[in-house]
Order: sequence, then structure tokens, then C-alpha cells
Amino acid sequence: MIENHGGAPTPSDDPPESVVALVDSASGTERELVGRWIADGGLSAELGVRVPVTQLDLDAGAVADRLTGRTDDPLVIPVRVLWLPPERDGVRRVTFGDLALLTNPRRPNRFAQRRLIARSPDRHIVLTGAPARLSELRTNHPEAAALHHTGNTEPFARAVVRAAVVALERAERTVIGDRYKVPRLVTEEILDSPDFLRRLEHIADETGTDPREVWRRAEKALNELVAAQSRTVSDLFTQAMRPVHASTWKVNCDRSGLAALRDLNRRYPLVFLPSHRSYVDAFVLGDVLARNDFPPNHVVGGANLGFWPMGPIARRTGTIFIRRSFGGDTVYQAVVEEYFGYLLARRFNLEWYFEGGRTRTGKLRPPRYGLLNYLAAAVRRGRVADALLVPVSITYERLNELGAIADEQVGGRKKPEGLAWLARYVRNQQHSAGQVYVRFGDPLSARDRLATHGDPLTEPPISIPLHRTDTTGPAPRAELDTLGEHLGKRERRAVQRLAFDVAVGINAVTPITVNALVALALLGVHDRALTRAEVCEVLNPVLDYIEKRDLPRGEIAKLRDENSLAVVLEQLSLAKVVTVYRGGVEPVYSIEPGAHLEAAFYRNSAVHWFVDRAILELAILAAVEAAPDDPAAGAIGPDADALDIGWAEAYRLRDLLKFEFFFPDRAEFAERITAEMLVVDPAWRTRPRDTLGSEILAGLTGTGFMMAHRVLRSFFDAQLVVAERLAARDPIVDIDRKEFIAECVSVGKQMLLQKRLHSTESVSTELFGSALELAANHGLVDAADPDSAEAVAALSAARRDFAHRLGTIGIRISRAATLDPSNLTAGRTR
Repeated sequence: MIENHGGAPTPSDDPPESVVALVDSASGTERELVGRWIADGGLSAELGVRVPVTQLDLDAGAVADRLTGRTDDPLVIPVRVLWLPPERDGVRRVTFGDLALLTNPRRPNRFAQRRLIARSPDRHIVLTGAPARLSELRTNHPEAAALHHTGNTEPFARAVVRAAVVALERAERTVIGDRYKVPRLVTEEILDSPDFLRRLEHIADETGTDPREVWRRAEKALNELVAAQSRTVSDLFTQAMRPVHASTWKVNCDRSGLAALRDLNRRYPLVFLPSHRSYVDAFVLGDVLARNDFPPNHVVGGANLGFWPMGPIARRTGTIFIRRSFGGDTVYQAVVEEYFGYLLARRFNLEWYFEGGRTRTGKLRPPRYGLLNYLAAAVRRGRVADALLVPVSITYERLNELGAIADEQVGGRKKPEGLAWLARYVRNQQHSAGQVYVRFGDPLSARDRLATHGDPLTEPPISIPLHRTDTTGPAPRAELDTLGEHLGKRERRAVQRLAFDVAVGINAVTPITVNALVALALLGVHDRALTRAEVCEVLNPVLDYIEKRDLPRGEIAKLRDENSLAVVLEQLSLAKVVTVYRGGVEPVYSIEPGAHLEAAFYRNSAVHWFVDRAILELAILAAVEAAPDDPAAGAIGPDADALDIGWAEAYRLRDLLKFEFFFPDRAEFAERITAEMLVVDPAWRTRPRDTLGSEILAGLTGTGFMMAHRVLRSFFDAQLVVAERLAARDPIVDIDRKEFIAECVSVGKQMLLQKRLHSTESVSTELFGSALELAANHGLVDAADPDSAEAVAALSAARRDFAHRLGTIGIRISRAATLDPSNLTAGRTR
């Protein structure tokens, strides 16, 4: 039998005069084991001194009766028996074979316990948690201890029990590893928190609700939210799900930064914020972290995934199912904020998908701020010193669920999650899908970032003049509201910037995959088919560019070899994204009819790496080709030269794309565009300004590829559809977002048939939604005042101008396509 694990030195240099052992036992056998260990001197050996020992059950009633009223200061030590699964290949983990014996190896029944003691003495440990003096426990729980003087000993007894359980859990992790870190007695501790109870009382006063009813609603919400993690269920769930995904993907994880993350995790909670491309994301990330001995994340998911049997199982593995909307429920909101603060304060790691749902286009979606607000509140209110946000990129070479995603893009209904959905999901994972790349970005300090972006906790308070003669009384309500509104805006801005930083961190480590580049090549030649040699001809200069910029990448070097490229194309053909014609002299490849959205999904996983290059191309074309009445030259001044026009157009394009991509501020954006120009023409600064545009354009075509039509056309085509539908609308009629986007889908399909749009990837509810947000940001969506003829005329003109500008950009993108050497070589342009 292994003994004396998990103990800590006594918290005082003075030896204790007496010891109270709080025995956490589930059976008489466990109680006997602990008693025998103490009688044999195990506890005395651990303390280094022999003292009288009193054994108490770890039960609030026993603690209240026999410990809380003591006038001496005994050392309190929690003790329990820890049962271990059998060791297999150096790992102790529960398997389904263990359960076939009708007992849980981590919690064997009393008959199994007797057998294990006799036959497998290495399967149990007498474990002690960190000790504490009774006086220290009273100091750590002053409000609960103070009630003892009123005769109410239960709150302090419950606090002692919780402290003992936490100490034992920490001691257990020194034996079984951090991956089994799970919280205990969460609901009880939160409902005993004086601060939380005061908040519930405040809600009751504000809403005029019976305080007992508010407390009951809080208890119900906690029981709904709190993830009751089980080590055994985690083991079994991992064992069940790992083969499903192991046969689908080969996980490619960069582990170089994980050791540093583990070290940081000993001091701070980690909040993993991954990109969200698939339902499988949480399984992939969870498996990577478990293999590297991280404690399990508390994964926040939508309540729509809480269906039986997945819901109950997932809750036992750490999933928090949260309502999609609860803005008006102040009790639920208070419970979520308190639960988040509780987990962060105790350094339990969190994970959620801050895009709010799976991407439908393949690139990052705009972030949702709700859960980040709760994290910011925990930092702001001192619940946690800091939390480290970890950007995580999860990128798949292929995804088996893309068909359903593409269907939703063109107006199809999302199938509800349930047993039938689960069966389809498992069935779809049986097809090999290549590699999945897991990359971790640099962790971001929430406290530092909130301070940098203007959080009121870390900046001096704003002084707002109150203009009052009486400065002794409270400020008038309107003035306090003004101050609160100002602070609220600053807090929101800080959280939004924090989310932006996370998104940039994800993009910075997202690798370019082979399928992303193949899709980029085939989508860029419209409906033409290419031989393998022609695909190589398109890709080689792009590969040179990626290597020159040293961008993150997967195994893309193999695309230079026609035989390796053939394997990639055949795999995409099996996935019904690429079609192959073999009846001629050699096979030719093109995008499968109707699969442009799926191909765009793969391309868009890496599209952010090429956006600056594409903007540079369009800006240079604007500089070279702008007419006097062109918007690119208009508003700059009569003395503007090509360089001025090019920069103005670059900034204008950045503004039009700000709801699609994460751009830095103007100064950093200018640095990035300058860096792109240096890649194209290292001597551009020394050239005459009057010929600079044409010379850089020659340098662009000389690189062997153009990017604007491959990268930006679908986004601007979608914006054009939205702009034209807005221009066609009566400016005094309000717009219903859902109905308007449905109209854009219908009209977009018509424009596609008329060859006014390039491909079906432009007909996307996701792209139309972003384009509508852009239009709203430009003040083009809200109806004009019908009583103001001037406002009506101005809105109509602005909408027409918006459509005209986008039409001009579309023409310029087509011009870029004609300059693409791959199109020129094939003798066909658009």
C-alpha cells in the first residue's frame, strides 16, 4: 500500500497540541483503512510529531457538533482513500472493460474494495489534503464564523467541509494528474456566498419579487448550468469518441508552447478561444489538451446541444449548456456571471467559441461579446487577478459536414440537433479527411488588454462636470446616468478590442493548407478545367510568395510535385468538391458544379493571408486607371498623384471590407501595405511618383499571379447584390433583415444566371448579412423621415452611390483577372 501522499507541512512552526482528521469515506472499509493508517502512525509520521488525533466524518453535521465550538486550536487535516484504475501502458484510466465487471475502478463497491485490498494493494492510497488550523479556517470564512456566536453553526461547518474537499481534490491531482481537475460542491458554495446572496436580495428589491422566489430561481439556474464533472465519464467519453475521430483526421499539433502554458496555468486560469469550423472542434482540442496533461476545460455550449443522451454525458465531462438568449432575466444573468467568476477565481480553465457558431464561409466570423463581458467583469471586480486568453486555430484539410453548411448558405434550414443528427454526424466521420492542424497563439492577459483599451478599473476615473452648487449631496440621477453611460461605452470598447486581439491571434497562427491553395487556384479560373501541370503553374508563384513571407503553412510544398498534387486532387474529388474528366489526353480538374461554396470554405480558411496583397492590386489599378470623375480620385484634390490615389483607394477598400476581415488601425495597415509593395518592388520608394503606379503594376504581374479576383470578388459581388437591392427599395420603408436577405438570395441567383456574378460562392446568407451590416454602418439601412423630402432624396442618392462604387470595384477586379498570368497563359479571361 502506498501511503503519505498529498500531505503538506503544518501551517505553523509550533507543533499542534491536537489534530482533527476529517475522514471523507463512502464505506466502512474506507473508514477502517483510514483508522488503521492513523493507528499505525501514518499521520504522526507525516506531521513529524505524535499528537492526539480525533476522527470526524467529513459531514457538515458532525463538524458543526464536534469542531466549530472548540476553544482550542487543533490542526484540521482532511483524509480519504483514493482508488485507482489498473495501470495499462503506464496510464491509469477507466475503460469500458472495467465497467463490464459492474464496478467503477475509481469508486469500487464495498465487496470490490475488500478484494482490491487483498489482491492489488497498489490500487489504493491513503490521501491527506493540506492542513489548516481551526483559527485559520475561521479567519478565511469570517462571515460564516461570525454566525457561530448567534448559535447558527451550519454555515461555518459547510465552509469547513468545502475547504476540506478542495484540499483533497488538489492532493488527488498530484497523484492522478491535472487532466482530472474537477470542481466539487459548486452550487452549494455559490448559494452560501454572502456577496451573491446580497446581489439576489438587491434583485428582489429592484423587481419587487419575493426574495425566496429569487433564491429558488437562482438555485434552479445553477443546477441547469453547473457542469457536474466526473473523472470516470471523462475517461469513457474520451475512449468512445477518440476512435471516431482518429479514423477521420491525423491531428497535427504544434506543442512548442504548451509547456509554457502549463506553467502559466499554475498561476492563472486559461480561457481557450478556438476558431469554430466544426462540431468536432471541442473533441479535437480536448484530446490534445488531455494528452498534454491539462485539466479539462469547462466548455460553454449552446443549450441546443443539450439533447439526450449527449447532454447528460457532456455535462459530466465539463460542458456548460447556456441559454442562447437571457437578456431580460436578471437572475439568470447574475447566476452566469457568478458561476464564471467562481470558476476563474479557482483557476478552472474555460473554453468557448467566441464567434457564436460555426463559420459558414471558412474564415472567422465577427466575434460575440457576451461571455467576454462576464470575464471582464470578473477581472474588473477583483474576483480574479488575471485570466489568460489563448487564441486557438483549428484548421481541417477536409470537412465531412460541408454539404449541410453550404445548403444553409443558400437559404436551406439548419437541421435541429438530436438523435438523428448525432447518427448522421458519427456516420459522416467514417471517411478519412486528412490532417487537422491545431495551433496555439500567444496568450493575452485580460487585465493588461482591458487596461490598454481603456477599462475603468485600470485607468484614472473620468471627471464629468456636474455643474451643481450643492456638492455635499448625491449627484442628480441624470448626471449619474451620464457618467454610467460614458463608463459603459468605455467598457464595451475595451471588450470589443479584446475580442479583436483574440481574432488576430487566431489568424496569426492559422496555417495555409493544401486544399486551401488548390481551391484558390481552381476558383480563380472561373469554370475552366486545368491539367495538373496547369494547376502547378498557377500555384508555384503563390508558393514562392508564401515562402518569401514565411507564412504559417501545412504540407503545401508537396503541391510543387505533380504526383503529390494528383493525390490532393483525387481526395477532393472523392469529397465531391473537385470533378475530374479523364476522357481526353490527360485528366483535367475543375470545381464540381454546385460545390463552389464548399471550395470557397477551404480557400477562406487561409484567405486572410492574401487580403493585403489583393487590396494593393486594386489600389494600384485605381492609381493607374482612375478617371477624373472616379471616386478613387474624387475628394483627394486636383494635385493628387498616382500614389495619393492609390493610398486613398486602399483605405476605402479597407473600410468596405471591415465587416469581413480584422484590420489593424490605419498606421499599422499602412505599414502592412508598404511591406506588400516592398515584396513586389523593393526599390519602389526611389521611383518617380508620376510613374510609380504603372511600375508597381508591372511588378505585380511580374510575380506570376494576381490575387484580387481570387480573394475578394465573392465579397464585393455579395455587397453589390445588397447595394442594388437597397437602391431599389423605397427609402421611407423599414427593412426587415430576414426578409431582405432572403430577397438577396433570390435576386443573387438571378444575377448569377445573367452572368452578373462570378460564381455561386457570392450567393451566401452569411456574406449578405455582413454586407447589410456594412450598409447600416454607412447609414444606408434605416428608413428616411417621410416628412423630409431632403432626407428621402439624400438616402436614395447615397444608396445609388454605394451601388455605383461597388460596381466600379467589380470592374476593377475583372481587370485584375485579365492581368493574371495564369489566365493569360490559357488564353481566356473574364
